[in-house]
Formats: sequence, C-alpha cells, structure tokens
Amino acid sequence: MPRVRLKPLSRQTIVVTGATSGIGLATVRMATERGAAVVLVARNEDALQRLAEEIRGRGGRAEYQVADVADPAQVDAVAAKAVEAFGSFDSWVNDAGAFIYGRMEDVSLADQRRLFDVTYWGVVHGTLAAARHLRHQGGAIINVGSVLGDRAIALQGPYCAAKGAVKNATDAFRMEFEGEGLPISVTLIKPGPIDTPFMEHARNAMGTQGTRNPPPAYHPRVAARAILHACETPVRDLYVGTAGWLTSLGGALAPRLTDYAMEVLAKPTQTSEDPGRAERRDNLYEPKEDLSERSSLAGPAPRGRSLLLDAQINPGKAAALVAGLMAAALGAVLAGAGTNTSRLRYHRRR
Repeated sequence: MPRVRLKPLSRQTIVVTGATSGIGLATVRMATERGAAVVLVARNEDALQRLAEEIRGRGGRAEYQVADVADPAQVDAVAAKAVEAFGSFDSWVNDAGAFIYGRMEDVSLADQRRLFDVTYWGVVHGTLAAARHLRHQGGAIINVGSVLGDRAIALQGPYCAAKGAVKNATDAFRMEFEGEGLPISVTLIKPGPIDTPFMEHARNAMGTQGTRNPPPAYHPRVAARAILHACETPVRDLYVGTAGWLTSLGGALAPRLTDYAMEVLAKPTQTSEDPGRAERRDNLYEPKEDLSERSSLAGPAPRGRSLLLDAQINPGKAAALVAGLMAAALGAVLAGAGTNTSRLRYHRRR
C-alpha cells in the first residue's frame, strides 16, 4: 500500500467544484482562512467572480473556472487552469451536485439523466482529471457523497441512486490507485442532512410549495471541516452527523424496519409550505442565485458541531474521553458499593 504524504493546508492549492453554494462555498472560505489557495469551479460566472474578489479582498489567493462538471472537456479545462494559475494543485474536491425531489414515477427520465450527469459523472470526470496530475506528485481526491448513498430514502430516489454510484466508484478508484502504488489519498465524505440551499436549488416534482431536509440538520461548515481534514490527512470515509450515520446503520442492520419507517416519515419530513427564495429555485439545467452557505428556509438553527465527526478526526481523544467516562462511572459504582458495605457492617455491629 503506498504511503501518501499530504501537505498542510497553508501550503496547498485546492480545486473545489460546486464552489459557489452550500458545502462547497463553506469549504473554500474555510480553506482560504487557513492559508490555502483555491480554484473555484461552478456554472455561475458572476458568482465565481464575486467570490474570487471576496477572497482576494481578505488577502487570500483564488482563481476561478466556469465549468459544468457533466462535460469532461470542461473539467479538463479546470485542471489546466489550476496548473496555469498556481503551477500545480494538491487536493481536488468533487462537491458539485444536482437535486430532485419526487417519486421515481413522477421524475422524467431526462431529468434523472441530467442529475446523474452532474452528481455521478461529474465525480468521475473530476477524479480522472485530478488523478492524471496527482499520480506524479501525490495529493488528495475528496468526493462528497451522502449517507443516502448507503441507504435510499423515498422521494429522493434519483439522488440516492447517484450517490450510491458515487460511493462505489470512489471505492473502486481507491483500490485501483492503491493497487498501482499511486500516492493519492481518496476519501468519501458522507454528510447527513446539511442546511444548504440545495432544497431551494432542487427541482420539485412533488407538487408541494417547498422541500426541506429531514431534521436534525448541520451547518455546512461542519461538512467543510471534514473535507479539509481529508485534504491534510489520508482517511477512507468520514460521516458528518450522527443522525445520518444512524440511518446508514439502520439500513444495514434492519433494512425492512427502516423501509417501513421511511415510508411513514418520508413525505412529512421532506415537504414544506415554505418555497424559499424564488431566485434560487430549480438550478437543474441553469445556474440560479448563489453565494449562500445556508438555505433561507425557516426552522431550527443548524447544529454547529458533530461529535461523531470529532471522534473520527481525533480517535485518540475520543477513546480517552470514553475511557475517562467509563472510569468515572466505575469509580462511582465502586464508591457506592463501598458506602453500602460500610452501612451493612455498621448495622451488623448494632
């Protein structure tokens, strides 16, 4: 198995697709805050230009390339832009995705193919373009999957299918790169519900006013933290959010029970009377309003921390914490047992 050495973020150039919204936007902002240079990739040229100016205005380094990741030639142009602008790149984040809510029977085949072109083929195109460069110098490829790639949910069938394909393609790339001895780390990020504009960007085939995430949702910066950890640290998978991980676990251990639960919960947890911002609605074929990490939908504030992610990033600290809690619990039990024994002896003496 090849030894992969990854640079600190402050010395990296990172390519991020889907950079103008949600997790991708949070990732590039956090990366530049930590000193990385970034190549921003999306379809929305106006948003790309404004984001690059924002980053440069804070003293960061940013270039952009307009691209639809469904087109491999446009993705190859992204790699060329990164080399032209910065001489090289060290990490490539495949984050771009498309979203559709609706029953499988109600979503047109053309729309399903378009979703796959972006969400699955975009990852394949990006991984191939990145690997052609990184096979010589080493680096990281980070693919943003989903817990829905482990376990499908009703009313998001095409998206779940595409994310399942992303998971399997990522695993195949990883094994093949390792088998060839390439110094490339390949990581799959598996977010649960994240409060991003994807609910507003999604095409809605349910006939409802709006769509939403099943709760609880996490802030996009929690997912961005996982991505940036993978840029610096070779790791196979990272889950973001305990609830999402439990969904995957439930699907593996009790698939039929999970089916029944989702059949009951799918519609009430994914439909809303709040349509969100009209300017963002339905970007399946054309870009819409961008430059927001979070959605505009009303609801509880997203969680800003995932203890499960903390445990994956710092397994030693997590083990120490668990050991400490167990020791404290054992100490309390023994202390209680000692007190009870003393009382028993006292009563016997009397």
